[in-house]
This record gives sequence, structure tokens and C-alpha cells, in this order.
Amino acid sequence: MTGLEQELETAERQHRSKKVIIFFLLLCAVTGIMGGGVYWMLLDLPKVNAIGEYVPMESSRVFSADRKVLAEFYYERRTFVPHYKIPDQVKKAFIAIEDARFYHHPGVDVIGTIRALVHDIRVGGMVQGGSTITQQLAKMLFLKPEKSFSRKIKEAVISLQIEKRYTKDEILGIYLNQTYFGTRSFGIEAAAQTYFGKQSADLTLGEAALLASLPKAPSQYSPFKNPQRARDRRAVVLAAMLRHKFIDGDQYREALLTPLPSAPHFRKYEAPYFVEILRQSLEHKFGQEIYTAGYRIYSTIDSGLQHAAEAALEQGVKNVEKRVKPGIQAALVAVDIRTGHIKALVGGFDFWENQYNRATQALRQPGSAFKPFVYVTALEGGMTSEDLVLDSPISFKGARPGQPWTPKNYDGKYHGAVTLKTALSRSLNAATVRLTSKVGIDNVIFTARKLGITSDLQPYMPIALGASDVTLLDMVGAYASFPNGKKPALISYNKIENREGIAVEEVYPELTGILEEGVVAELRKMLRAVVTEGTAVRAKAVGRSVYGKTGTTNDYTDAWFIGFDDRLVVGVWVGRDNHKPIGPKETGSSAALPIWIEFMKQAE
Repeated sequence: MTGLEQELETAERQHRSKKVIIFFLLLCAVTGIMGGGVYWMLLDLPKVNAIGEYVPMESSRVFSADRKVLAEFYYERRTFVPHYKIPDQVKKAFIAIEDARFYHHPGVDVIGTIRALVHDIRVGGMVQGGSTITQQLAKMLFLKPEKSFSRKIKEAVISLQIEKRYTKDEILGIYLNQTYFGTRSFGIEAAAQTYFGKQSADLTLGEAALLASLPKAPSQYSPFKNPQRARDRRAVVLAAMLRHKFIDGDQYREALLTPLPSAPHFRKYEAPYFVEILRQSLEHKFGQEIYTAGYRIYSTIDSGLQHAAEAALEQGVKNVEKRVKPGIQAALVAVDIRTGHIKALVGGFDFWENQYNRATQALRQPGSAFKPFVYVTALEGGMTSEDLVLDSPISFKGARPGQPWTPKNYDGKYHGAVTLKTALSRSLNAATVRLTSKVGIDNVIFTARKLGITSDLQPYMPIALGASDVTLLDMVGAYASFPNGKKPALISYNKIENREGIAVEEVYPELTGILEEGVVAELRKMLRAVVTEGTAVRAKAVGRSVYGKTGTTNDYTDAWFIGFDDRLVVGVWVGRDNHKPIGPKETGSSAALPIWIEFMKQAE
């Protein structure tokens, strides 16, 4: 080899060495940049052990005293169900369409991901997902819903970490509880209730396949908006299940014929007026948790009595409207005198048309239903039911100068000296006003306050005849002291549990002695006489000993009956929201009492 050749070879070796060095340096630089980029992207990765503390937003449910679901409170309608309670066919439907190799990959399906990336590079954007169920869960719980390569890398890393710490079944269970199915339904249990009105444990194969078809595009595949698309998408899910041998041909063909749901099963409240009162009270106490924490609220409502109350009120209003112009409203409250538990509450004829609660919000004049407070005051002052009071014309200074106020009896007649029992049972206005004058208006107001009336009471003589506005709930609460002299605190729920079944709050009956035994005994005689010989003789139809008082206001604007047996105190109000008269001669006895009687017959 000549010297020139040697020089050329040496130069070429040096050149190759330089190229190797440059390539190596470039490789290191690229690797460093990529590694730095990946490191930067992964700096803010969350700790996946937080899944072990996974607490989804869950609906709070209200139960009746006999453990029937009355209502749900929620932002996202969701009821958590453990993975081991989710049927296999439901799980298989989702695996078949979302991630066929779910039980075999480590959280990332490399083949599927490469295929999706190649497609995305070819079309120049993020189009195909290629995400496993674990990756979808990672995205739901930890990442923003953006389409980018950095998010995909984070998603993959998080998925691998999730798979190291949790079993496949745990991952699938959390995924099914977290997924959005459209129509305000989050999680498989809420979806089953919304789309089919049943629990997830009772889903058929066709129903499971439909739900599995929804997460990809809930609105696009909604059976309520696009039934044909929903049917086609369900067929794709069933075909995938057949292809992966999760089902056989007969099951496939049968499931294809499953009818689609035609309308969502949105739960309407049972006892809606009561539930709304309860919701407002609990929101004030617990804040937003009442919609997210999955509380189980055990109310005092008896579903049987509630249905009886609603039926009696509906029929009673219809009967009144056969005699008068339509537009009648009514309300009913029933309370257990032994515990103060509200057992039934109806605040109007139709909550879904008008949410105004006439049991708790409407301030109406009680008429003669207020009179027992006058007679209790007299009894506490030492009088008895057989003491006499004069029923004769009497006048007081009126609201306008020169115009005296002269109360008259309903029939315009006066009866002279009568016993307190007769005066109350026959609802004699003149006698009651004379008695009020004797015992003192301030003392009557004090009695009403002591028994539970909270609204403003005007310190003028017409108060004796019920001229001050009150609520039905207050009146029923006050009458609850009459059967035994003990005033119960009104209770709408007795226990609240968290999602683990641990009691958050328990409420126990609270009874306060208000009236002495002698007063109670005399009062019961008088209120019993209202039924046996007075204005409420129709109440004999109940078939057992009952007690109470009718109430009718001027021009027949308000009709009341409040009464009790040995278990329940029940009040009924009938009237119009615009305070116009119900109709001619529509008294407490003719408009309100029949509703009360019908309810009490069912409340034996």
C-alpha cells in the first residue's frame, strides 16, 4: 500500500469516527430531550393509590318508615354497586366492545395502541383511542379530557401503576361505577334504573348490551333520541360478545329482539311535598353533601298512610268540585302522637303542577278550629267542661269608630247559659267570645304559643274565632298535645346513615308535658262531644272513638277539621289559593271532614 493510500484510509477512518461520534452525540441529545420531555410530562402525575380511597359522587336516598325508596337527591344520579354484585354478562358486554384483552394485558394494550397511533399519524390528528378500560379509568379519574400525545403517555403510565395495585375486577368495578351513560346517569346502577327501571343485577343480556353501547357517545346512541342507531350499536356489542365466545348464537339472536326502552325512568318523588321539606332541611344542615355523599335517610313517612292520604285528598277535592267551581286545593298532615313522627303529609292536589306547600307555607285563618285554645285556657284557669258560659249577643269596639264588632252564631240563634262542652261541640261563637273575654286574650295567645303556634297572633277579640293566620302543620302539632297532655317535637326522619351504613345522625322522640291530666280529661270530653253531638257527627263513620274540631271562616273561604284517635292526630284544610270562597255552605264539616274520615278509615 502506497503512502498516499495509507493517508486516504486514515482520513476515511477518522471521518467515519467523527460520524459515529456525531451520531452518538445526536442520539444522546435526542434521548435526553425525549427523556426530559417525558420526565416533564410525568412530573405532575397523580398518586394512583388514591383509587383505594375512591369515593364517587353518589345519590342520597330517602326511605319511608317501611323501607321503601321515596326519593333520591343528587347532582349526578349514581348509586355505587360493588364489582362482585355486577352480573357477569354486564361485565362481558363492556369488555367485548371496549377492551377484549382486558384480563390479559398489563393495563396498556401495546398492539392496539400502536395500531391507533399509526392511524392517527396517517390522518394527522388524534382520532382513534386505542385505550384499554384501565386507561379510560385513568382518564376519568386523573386527567383532563384533552386529545394529545402527552396525555396518552400519562394515561399509559398511570394505567400501568393502577394495574400493579388493584385487581382486574376492582378496576372494572370502579370503571362501571364511574362511567357516564347519558340521561344524567352515572354508573351502571343508575343507568339500569334510568333506562330500564330495574337494578343492574336484573339486567337481561339485551339490556346489558345496550348499556355497553352508550359510553362511546351517549347522546348519539340514545334509544330515546336515535332508536335505530341505538339498535345498530347494540348489535355491534352483541356481535363482539359472540365473536369472543361470551355468548352463543341462540343468546345472540334472542338479545337482538329485546325491545328498546321508549322513555327514561326518571324517579318522581313519593310523598313529594314532604320530601321537598326534608330536602331543604337537610341541605341547610349538611350542605352540598346531601347530593353527593350517598346518605341513606330514613324518614318517618308511612308509605301506606301516605298513599291513603293522597287518595283521600284527591277524591275529597273532586267531590267538592262537583258542587262548586274548580280550583279547589287541600292539604293533610298526620302525626303519631306517641313519637311526633310525621306519618303522612300532602301539601296540595298536584305537586308536579304546583310545588306550593299548603301544609307548611300557606297562612290561613283556622276559624273555629282555633277555639280549643280558648277552652284549654279556661280549663287551666280552673273551669270544667260542665261550667256555664252565656251564649247571647255581645259587642266589642270594632276596627272602625262607631262600628262595633258583634259576633254571631252560624245559625243566627242564641242559646243562653250553656256548658263549655256544649259551647265547643256546637261551635257557638258568642259563648266562645264571652269566654275569651273572661280568661283574657293574652292568656289565649300564651296557650296557643305554648302548644306550638308560631305565626303572628293578633291580640284582638276576633282571635277567639280564628281570625289570625296559621299553618296546618302548626295546628296539627298543637293538637298533638290534646290526647295526653304531652307535646311531641315533630320529627321528619329518625336516622341518617353514610354509604358504609354508619349512623351519621339519629333522632329520638321528645315529649314535653304541657297539659295536666285533669285538663286533658276535660278537653277530651269536649272534643269527643264535637263528634257525638256537635258539628262533626259525620266522624262517627270512622267506627272508633275519635275527637276533634271543625273550622270554617267567613264567606266559606277556609274549611278545616283537626282530630285524633289514640294513635294519630290528623288535620285537613280545604280552600282556594286566591283566598276566594270555596262555595256556598262549604263548611269544615262538609268540605274537610269527609277527607279526614276517609283517611282515618284507612289508618286503623
